[in-house]
Amino acid sequence: MGTYAAVVLAGGAARRMGGVDKPALPVGGRPMRDRVLAAVGDARPRVLVGPADAVPSGVRVTREDPPGGGPVAAAAAGLALLDADTAFVALLAADLPLLTRAAIGGLLTHLAPDDLPAATTSEQPPDGACFVDGDGRRQSLCGVWRVAALRAALDRLTVERGGSLSGAPVRALLAGLVVREVPWSGDGPPPWFDCDTDEDVRRAEEWAR
Repeated sequence: MGTYAAVVLAGGAARRMGGVDKPALPVGGRPMRDRVLAAVGDARPRVLVGPADAVPSGVRVTREDPPGGGPVAAAAAGLALLDADTAFVALLAADLPLLTRAAIGGLLTHLAPDDLPAATTSEQPPDGACFVDGDGRRQSLCGVWRVAALRAALDRLTVERGGSLSGAPVRALLAGLVVREVPWSGDGPPPWFDCDTDEDVRRAEEWAR
């Protein structure tokens, strides 16, 4: 797989954690958002959507409209900063401290598998690929997508919602897209593990040691 971009969503309210800046919380001595950005260190460009006091060099930073408008509004803001010729994008939550570059690489192979020429299969090519957890639930903000498909979905949803993406659920954005669901079968902790509570952060810290 060639060049891809990455959009990392860091604007959540973290209500279950008292409203802290969750992506800035350290796991293994590094803020979670920095760990996610490192996992996509080969992406061009890398975009962080949300508040950020300090980010690694070269990362583009923007905010969703309105601030706090949710992941779909944040995805739209992030995609607006991609280069015109970007074909693939990793769309990621910023609270995935166990994400690895190998996991992202594995997802990307599902968008253009080398061993499955289009002429030899009747299966519709996927618009994206994301991990599923052990119960089969999609981890939609731990996935990779065709930029054209996401932009078309954003345009459709904007019209359906009367011009505003604020508060739109991710499932509404992805409705109608062909999604390849990928179970994690590699070594180590699941890369889709997100930190929604203090206990999740403690568990991730143990895994990261």
